[in-house]
Amino acid sequence: MKVLLVGSGGREHAIGWKLASSPRVRELVSLPGNPGLAGLGPVIEGIDPTDAGAVAAMAAAQGFDLVVVGPEAPLAAGVTDAISRYGIPVFGPTRAAAKLESSKSHAKDVMLRARVPTGWAVTVTDLDEARRHVESSDGPFVVKADGLAAGKGVLVTDSRADAVAWAERWLPSGPVVIEEYLEGPEVSVFAVCTDAGARPLEPARDHKRLGDGDTGPNTGGMGAYSPVSDLPEGLVDDVMRRVIEPTLALMAEDGTPFRGFLYAGLILTADGPKVLEFNVRLGDPETQTVLPRLANDLVDVLEGAEPEWSDVATVTVVLAARGYPESPETGAEIRGLDAVGDDALVFHAGTRREGGKVVVAGGRVLAVVGSGASIAGARERAYAAADRISWPGKVFRTDIGLRAD
Repeated sequence: MKVLLVGSGGREHAIGWKLASSPRVRELVSLPGNPGLAGLGPVIEGIDPTDAGAVAAMAAAQGFDLVVVGPEAPLAAGVTDAISRYGIPVFGPTRAAAKLESSKSHAKDVMLRARVPTGWAVTVTDLDEARRHVESSDGPFVVKADGLAAGKGVLVTDSRADAVAWAERWLPSGPVVIEEYLEGPEVSVFAVCTDAGARPLEPARDHKRLGDGDTGPNTGGMGAYSPVSDLPEGLVDDVMRRVIEPTLALMAEDGTPFRGFLYAGLILTADGPKVLEFNVRLGDPETQTVLPRLANDLVDVLEGAEPEWSDVATVTVVLAARGYPESPETGAEIRGLDAVGDDALVFHAGTRREGGKVVVAGGRVLAVVGSGASIAGARERAYAAADRISWPGKVFRTDIGLRAD
């Protein structure tokens, strides 16, 4: 089949890498792609991936047999809806279903109505209201932009002043959600939702903070590892039963059935797992961590087959640009990509090609994935490969997966 992959990040490179390995895929095309995806097949430039009509018309004109939509912005823009009107199979939720991610307040409403375990939350629309809620709490404070913010719209802080300032920063863009602080280790659980039902992927643990020891600002993710050995017994089955399935059932009742990847970001609290947020796509860098462990064909899984898993462990180290997440420095040439051996994978995220060079073009630049019989072995390979890649201002954490030992 001829497959179109919509997206340009590290998550999409990992999805494309797995799709390209399928014997069922004769051609993989990416829009707009990146230098890594360009090594797997043609890329289409000049079309905005959030222009639903243009993407759908191109997909119909070029005769794609399947479209897979990776990032949240095209999903929120209704790309799936537009492509479906041409009768082309597309994997990804509709615009209405994607509201589960594009609106934090809507997601909280769905969780509460579906009786999904989560923390309390209030939605505010002006600064005085935000200040009142912050001043009535002892903290820590969790303040989130209601809409899409590319992983940069969340602040967790002990400071009332910082919490109010964060609300002030995001209120011009729309409502702000102030949530209960939930304490405990985080874990990401993903489900592939098809007409045949929902099936879980292997969990991964993401490292959100910029610096070692979980210090510094929140980011889109600085690394991840899988498997996660310290999870409560039966966690995934419990999450499917108490989180994923009730959510899908409620959405179907609401007339917004969900088909695509569904991500539940969880905190393992003393009272059991609670949902921090939903995403309507795979996580980044969890995708780069989990898909190398998938033993069977991703196309089959997207059509409802049960995922099968290898025993290999994986560790992903994100290499970021200096100044990330606020003001990443771009334009530097990336050296050493050819020096990475077969014992590691490199997925492109914030890169572009200039002539014969690959240069930094975003905050999270590359995801380097090591694999091995253990997390320790996978981490050693990931960091050895990361050390071979260089550019001025390269930033990365040195403790990804360390607490898994």
